[in-house]
Amino acid sequence: MTAVAFERAAEDGAAGSTQFTISADGTYAARLAGSGDALFPERWTLDGPEPYAVPLPLGQPEERDAEVQPLADGRVLIRRRVEGRHAFSLLYPTGPGTGELPLGGIESPELTLLPPSPDGVRAYALAPGTLSTAVWLVAGGTFGPEHVAEVPGRCSGGVWLDRTGRMLALDQQLDGGPVKAVAVDLERGGEATPLLQITDDSDDRLLLADADSGLLLLRSNAPGHDRLGWGVLGSLLPVRFPECLRLADYAVTPFAVQPGQVLMPESCGVALRIDGAAGSWLGLWRPSERRLLQRSVPGGWLAGSGLWSREGSLLLPYATEAVPCGVARIEADDTITQPAHTERAGGEPSGGAGTPAVHRPVPLQEAPLTGRITPG
Repeated sequence: MTAVAFERAAEDGAAGSTQFTISADGTYAARLAGSGDALFPERWTLDGPEPYAVPLPLGQPEERDAEVQPLADGRVLIRRRVEGRHAFSLLYPTGPGTGELPLGGIESPELTLLPPSPDGVRAYALAPGTLSTAVWLVAGGTFGPEHVAEVPGRCSGGVWLDRTGRMLALDQQLDGGPVKAVAVDLERGGEATPLLQITDDSDDRLLLADADSGLLLLRSNAPGHDRLGWGVLGSLLPVRFPECLRLADYAVTPFAVQPGQVLMPESCGVALRIDGAAGSWLGLWRPSERRLLQRSVPGGWLAGSGLWSREGSLLLPYATEAVPCGVARIEADDTITQPAHTERAGGEPSGGAGTPAVHRPVPLQEAPLTGRITPG
């Protein structure tokens, strides 16, 4: 596909910076819709014959920095900044209007919602401080926001490692040192254990994890500069940095992994957002294949969002004037729309002179049991 086609895809629709969050089970999604300063929460239903959207406006428009997240029961959590506090409410359709259930607030200079919990019932937020980072349960608790963990250092990111919502991976920085991914056990008060330790001095961040296969997608500067890599929880093989995922002048970010590939991480389809001067488009890749397929996207793609089905189809949400709530289906075995970047011999795993040695990730089953860091 040519750059002209990429530009046309960007011009045709409203894809852009609007946050679009899909629930862990793929049933619902939520975003801030509208234009200019007239923003309102909108819930999408994705598990029916056709997707449809339900607007959830209230008495005044939402600020652009508000965050929304769908729960499994169809309610939408919203985080707002109100007079220096982060206030949380649950929104739901009621008759012709919108119902709102206030949940309370948290005082913190910084706070962001973590990705949707695998159980679909609870929602968490991350509040980094100077010496430690707080993990808050902001929905699904008993008495409003509950402090559930205090993790040493400044933490960011957030990737769920299991299907129960117990094990959470965070990118941790201690005393200005390198960033390392750690596994945090929320049922043990935030006990943290190393998850990614590629070299002593490298920044190793976890981007995505699949609980079925154990596939990990990560970003690290262990090869000498930031690269996308992959590994497997519990594997004795080193982390690998495929050459095909290294695109000059483009940013490549994974956003969805195909579920259901139990114990077959190399067969998992991975969807990647590719950003360049001409806009954003789609990359498709599997660890077993040393090539990256680049595809056009529907006009109005809500860039960086999508959902893999267990059958291997990728669902991409989009919104345009003509179709305000749409989902395009991309089949992984469709005709390639742009020549693939084929990995050169020896490119995977990353190696060669001057390349730092790499070490396997700590197996997930060991994470709650060894090398614990006492919560601060």
